[in-house]
Amino acid sequence: MHEDSPAAARTTAAPRTPARTAPALTESLTEPLSASLPEAPPPGPPAGHSATTIERGSFCLARCSCGWSGPARRSRDRARTDAAEHLTAP
Repeated sequence: MHEDSPAAARTTAAPRTPARTAPALTESLTEPLSASLPEAPPPGPPAGHSATTIERGSFCLARCSCGWSGPARRSRDRARTDAAEHLTAP
């Protein structure tokens, strides 16, 4: 009695893509995570000071990697002396 149209017969659902699942964490690790990390060097004394001079126009000042800064508006020679004094200070 009732027949489907030929267009309806040709229509099909789109093919489904299989769902991807992530492997379980225990399955993906064959060895402990700590075994694949490089060993950190043992903690030692902090790095030494590294003083340098910085020019600002015709003046110079000394600065250190520890955050110390010498007086501003010095000659290059005096800024170098300030840096040397800082490095020898306890």
